[in-house]
This record gives sequence, structure tokens and C-alpha cells, in this order.
Amino acid sequence: MTTISLAYSPITVDDVDAAVEFYRDGLGLEIVNDVSYDGHRWASFGFAGQPGLALVVSDPTAGRSPEDGEALERLIVKGIGPGPYVFSTDDLDATFERLRASGAEVLQEPISQDWGARDCAFRDPAGNHIRINQA
Repeated sequence: MTTISLAYSPITVDDVDAAVEFYRDGLGLEIVNDVSYDGHRWASFGFAGQPGLALVVSDPTAGRSPEDGEALERLIVKGIGPGPYVFSTDDLDATFERLRASGAEVLQEPISQDWGARDCAFRDPAGNHIRINQA
């Protein structure tokens, strides 16, 4: 039987430096790669206990045509880009407080949802909708 796994998930941001602070310092992910190439930059973050999986943040035109990059950037700036991106943590309250202390925009404080999940929500510095569930 063939196995398949997710290798990376891209998140487009307008400021990679600000994204690094959010995902590294706020969410606590580890930078595993930080690359600049041809006027673009992307940073990859690893997840503890999930080797081989990475989150990659990059600017809108990295790997895209200028027209596509501009269209994507307009969506992200409005806060209606792809997403939400959903993360899971074993300590929602501590993760929430760490992100709030970092200055991240809070969309929803931790609550128990009607469908059973306990979660919270933020916007990353680019406006991407980030949800965090209690594992």
C-alpha cells in the first residue's frame, strides 16, 4: 500500500520578518530553513513530534507571476486570503496568552464550541486567520 503525507503547507504573508516573529515567538515553532532567492524570501518552520512537516511563509510573488502575486496580496491585506489555518496545541490557554502577549490581533478568546472543540483565533501580521484548537 502506498503511503502519503503532507510535506509542507504554504502561508502567504506581506512581511516575512513579522511572520517569523509570530510563528516562531508567538506560536513557538522552530525555524528549519530561511532562504532568500531572486529578491524573495521564505522561512520554513518545523513542528515538534511531526518530522518532515513544515509550514512555509513567503511573500505573495514568490513563485508566482507578478499579476497573481498582486491579486493574492490584495486578498491577504483585506484579511480574506486562504484559510483559516488551524493549529492544535495541548495547552490552549498558555498558547493564547503567549500570542496575546506578543501583540497578535485576537479574533476570539478561548471558548468551548457547540461542536465540541475548545479553540481561539488570531490574525497573523499579514491578516491570515489562524485558529488554534485544544488537542
